[in-house]
Amino acid sequence: MSKVQGNDVVKVHYTGKLADGQVFDSSLQREPLQVELGKGQLIPGFENALIDMAVNEKKTVTITKEEAYGDVQQELFQTVPKTQLPEEIKPEVGVILVASRPDGSEQQLRVSEVNEDHIIVDANHPLAGQTLEFELELLEIA
Repeated sequence: MSKVQGNDVVKVHYTGKLADGQVFDSSLQREPLQVELGKGQLIPGFENALIDMAVNEKKTVTITKEEAYGDVQQELFQTVPKTQLPEEIKPEVGVILVASRPDGSEQQLRVSEVNEDHIIVDANHPLAGQTLEFELELLEIA
């Protein structure tokens, strides 16, 4: 029986949970994830968990923050004066804003604090600093 190797293309169903059991993402109600391993498209812990799995195998893995999205980086928090926000934006904690970078790409920023004259935005990945659990089911090795 063949097993997943480092550069295979695989199809996998997954359910991702936080340490408290809250589901943050799942492919079960949509098409399975198809990905070519070794291309940096997955967090390291997810990709490493797929190696040596066989078709139809299921397993649950715990992925530390170091193998997921890393630590929360304080330098990714920024203070933005409210005067720099478009008038139609009413910032609230948790709201996602999109900022344009000089190269034309976009970056998502989460409002983490709202003050009278400024807001603080967080450019960390929403799952940074978290240990994650994934239930995996390997469907196919292409």
